[in-house]
Amino acid sequence: MLIDKEYLSQPQNESCLQLIRVPFMEYQTLSVDTKNLRLISRLQASLVWIDEELAWDTSVYPFDEVVLPVSKIWTPELHVTNGIITNMKHSSHDLLLSSNGTVRHTVTINAEIGCEVNMFNYPFAADSCPVAIQAWTAEGCGTELLLGDLKNVGNSHGDWQTEHAFYARIINRNDRNYIMVQLRIKYLNPFITLFLPSILIVLADAISFALPLGGGERNCFKVTLVLSFTMFLIILNNEIPGDGHCSPIIRTHFCICLVFLVFSMLVSMVLTGIATEGSILSLCCTKRSAPKRTANEEEKADEETKADISVVPLDTSEEHTRMLRKVVSFLEDLGAQQLKREGYQKIAKRIDEIFFWLYLIFGSIYFLAMTYVMVHYTCPVNHFDFWY
Repeated sequence: MLIDKEYLSQPQNESCLQLIRVPFMEYQTLSVDTKNLRLISRLQASLVWIDEELAWDTSVYPFDEVVLPVSKIWTPELHVTNGIITNMKHSSHDLLLSSNGTVRHTVTINAEIGCEVNMFNYPFAADSCPVAIQAWTAEGCGTELLLGDLKNVGNSHGDWQTEHAFYARIINRNDRNYIMVQLRIKYLNPFITLFLPSILIVLADAISFALPLGGGERNCFKVTLVLSFTMFLIILNNEIPGDGHCSPIIRTHFCICLVFLVFSMLVSMVLTGIATEGSILSLCCTKRSAPKRTANEEEKADEETKADISVVPLDTSEEHTRMLRKVVSFLEDLGAQQLKREGYQKIAKRIDEIFFWLYLIFGSIYFLAMTYVMVHYTCPVNHFDFWY
């Protein structure tokens, strides 16, 4: 008899508003897509409503409850307003109907929600994401949800943890109910795989100042560090969260670390050049003394020409004296070059020590400041822009 009625539309009453009670709902976060900023959730809700047209007289039909197929009567539909993909399924092909018209049913909702999760503090990210629950409704007529208890199940999901989930409502709007889900990332895994390697690589670069400037070992080591860090960023590019309103500051952190490494490598190369040949320091002196050397060379050339033209026989003692003068002059030039080279090495070593302490101090200050920003700074995000 009930099936033959074929009531497949919403029950009608004087107020034209059907009240749907949700005495119990389970919420579960399945995963968080940090690349596309999406929250994948599962909800299981128990629904209770009254359909007076399905009531019967127990004196005629002596049954308090009957089981009806879901496909034969009207059942409410729950929607996730901010869901990109929402799929509601009946937990069973049957439902329970009481003689007074009370219907009890359970549905399961799988939803993929576009949530602007604040990833600025990654890998120490934590944020709240609303899951807007709504039934079909219209102005003055439709359905209204009366929410009861909410149970959060399955708190841990990969790198994310659901700390709390509770019902909330937009002020003065009975039709805008939502579940506020508080999420926090488990920072240990991304900290070990992303943030800690950058600290260790910069630390190794600072310790490499213990290597000598000469020989090229330090420069080779620093070039290896730069290439290794570049390959590290390329490999982990897919692991870094996607851009949004609050882009992850760890991208900026990696860029700054790369600047640290490249700048340190260039300074080390310049200091190596100064320590071995004076390079930059002797460049200006070389340019200034170049004309004088040319004039001296011309004078020597003239003297040699004159000596060739006017052949004067020399005694053996004078030849020995001349040879000794050349040897002494050569040794003096060699000693002067050695002293100059030692002076360049002292200058390069002094600059190297100053740069090492500056590099260590500024690097430590930077990492402390960046860690503080990652942990404590809050980037504001409007999670309710889907309601207008």
